[in-house]
Amino acid sequence: MISVVQPTGAMSLLSQLEAESLSRYSQGDLYDLYRNCSLAVLNSGTITDNSSELLDKFRDFEINVIRNERGVKLEMINPPQSAFVDGTIISSIQNNLCSVLRDIVKIATYKMHLKENSAKGVPLAKFRTNEIFNMLRHAESLHSGQDPNIVVCWGGHAINKTEYDYAFAVGRELGLREFDICTGCGPGAMEAPMAGAVVGYAMQKFRHGRFIGLTEPSIIAAEPPNPFVNELVILHDIEKRLEAFVRFGHTMIIFPGGPGTAEELLYILAIKLRRENRHEPLPLILTAPKESAAYIESLDNFVGNVLGDNARRLYRIIIDDPIEVAREARKSLDMVREHRTLNSDAYCFNWSLEIPEELQEPFEATHENMASLNLHRNQEPCELAAALRRAFSGIVAGNVKEAGMKRIAEKGPFIIKGDQDIMSAMDQLLTDFVAQKRFMLSHEEYVPCYTISVDEDQS
Repeated sequence: MISVVQPTGAMSLLSQLEAESLSRYSQGDLYDLYRNCSLAVLNSGTITDNSSELLDKFRDFEINVIRNERGVKLEMINPPQSAFVDGTIISSIQNNLCSVLRDIVKIATYKMHLKENSAKGVPLAKFRTNEIFNMLRHAESLHSGQDPNIVVCWGGHAINKTEYDYAFAVGRELGLREFDICTGCGPGAMEAPMAGAVVGYAMQKFRHGRFIGLTEPSIIAAEPPNPFVNELVILHDIEKRLEAFVRFGHTMIIFPGGPGTAEELLYILAIKLRRENRHEPLPLILTAPKESAAYIESLDNFVGNVLGDNARRLYRIIIDDPIEVAREARKSLDMVREHRTLNSDAYCFNWSLEIPEELQEPFEATHENMASLNLHRNQEPCELAAALRRAFSGIVAGNVKEAGMKRIAEKGPFIIKGDQDIMSAMDQLLTDFVAQKRFMLSHEEYVPCYTISVDEDQS
């Protein structure tokens, strides 16, 4: 089957070089990146956490960018039929296909711009932050005239019905207050708040709600966009995606999840623990239904045991109270607005946060890199949090990302080693995750992609 889709807006026109770079006959990996991200979008609403499984299922799918006298058209060969209704592509999927085209073209120029700015002496951290700003601006996601209103919801894809219903209830309360929702765009705890907000918007007769999904190429196939996402932005990698969340969002809510959610928590704590950010409001709420209070307790205990009580003071825990979560979000947004006004910082993008290079530098989850992580107490808590973030990022890669899964299949599990007390706390947290079935959607017994070990000089 061959289907043709016409891109809309600015992406209805591409330069000759842009179109050629996305051709399957071009040199390099850009076409594969574009194809895989497009395939993920065409599978919007699919419940999966296995990128290899999704890509294998549609091996015969191809997408061609064709320039003609009227602009550009996308020719799709053997696309998933779930993306069509009576032969016509679903409008939201068509829009997200345009987002993929837009962002992949932008990502393709990143290395060239990096080289140019390095030659000019522009600091790497500054360049990366500006690149994230440019991606969001290019996507028309930055609304300069709007008060702080974006609530970022983090959480796992592998959640149970009770947890889904609770996140839905929180989303409904956020929708009743006409907040915009930003998530990682996938299923589970990323979908539920958006679904709930739809109800809240309808009750308020509010027609301008935003459902923003921030993702990156290596995860989108494992977490295809949920059906509610009406603004999709694909960042270069997980590090830029995480930075986009904290600079773009105004308050953060963490629902139950797995190692990916732990990674997000450690990332934001690594920022909040820095002395330079002690006066920066970056509100953070951990919440769950009473039936899942053990998950929040596991996270909280881990943070306290490894990073100390100062880290535990950087977030508020709310159990089984969607209304209180929404009210706390309201107070947080008001606080952010006041701070940004006093400091003449933009409402739509937090420039003031100090994010060091160790949190910006892309981390490749290889066996060598995982084994060499500094998981010791000979460093500041913010630096330890950053190293732990990388450890959990590697576990996510080994579980669901195509490259990570291939490495595990070839060489066996990653070895994670460090100080005895840190490894003991990490092992306990991961054991809790396994017991709570927070790693995979599959009901089959989970086989860990990691081994926890204590440094030899401490054993």
